[in-house]
Amino acid sequence: MYGINLEGKNALIFGVANQRSIAWAIARALHQAGARLALAYQNERVKEGVASLAATLSDDVVLLQCDVTSDEQVEETFRQVQEQLGSLAVVVHSIAFANRDDLGGDFTKTSRDGFRLALEISAYSLLPIARYAAPLMEKEGGSIITMSFQASQRVFPGYNVMGTAKAALEHEVRQLASELGKKNIRVNALSPGPVDTLSSRVIQGYTTMKRMHAERSPLARNITQEEIAKAALFLCSDLSSAVTGTVIPVDGGYHIMGI
Repeated sequence: MYGINLEGKNALIFGVANQRSIAWAIARALHQAGARLALAYQNERVKEGVASLAATLSDDVVLLQCDVTSDEQVEETFRQVQEQLGSLAVVVHSIAFANRDDLGGDFTKTSRDGFRLALEISAYSLLPIARYAAPLMEKEGGSIITMSFQASQRVFPGYNVMGTAKAALEHEVRQLASELGKKNIRVNALSPGPVDTLSSRVIQGYTTMKRMHAERSPLARNITQEEIAKAALFLCSDLSSAVTGTVIPVDGGYHIMGI
């Protein structure tokens, strides 16, 4: 009765870079539930790899190049989505970036340009994506989800400016949920525990962070990308029809622990 069926729904996913991307795990879950996919990749450097991954799912996956630091590219991406898919039910924002030099060391040494870059890509980019997605969701409503991390509220040594970016991102989730709710568009975030991705490897102290989560979380283990994808599938489905403006931890319960 309550199985998730996304047949006839279109989903646009930002952030697939390789097979270890959280966005890729979510793409597979949405595809298995019946959604038709469009994958937005950053640049030509990752295009071939993303195309190879898409080919393992279906021959009708739409591939779109979109550097989210360019307003023109974001607008063009949604123009192509409207042209090729017509409408959207789901948008997944799984994008984050900071300079390697700003992921470790003293937070006070974060450069002005590094701060701007991290906030622009990791947080601001959700705003134009939501702006252009909304008109394509207005007819039947939709779900927008993004990826946060507990460093938005607590200090994780080495995460530095990305924690600031995640704090901004979570506020955007609440603000957008309030603004878009009247259009039956829900906006939520997942806050996963540490999981191996291309990006996580550059965070100083990541291995310690991962070990501590496994030792101290109530489930006494680390999480998997599949578990993140299943939580995303819930938020993208009608099973979460009354859930918006929320940050859902997917961390084995680590967030409840005091020590």
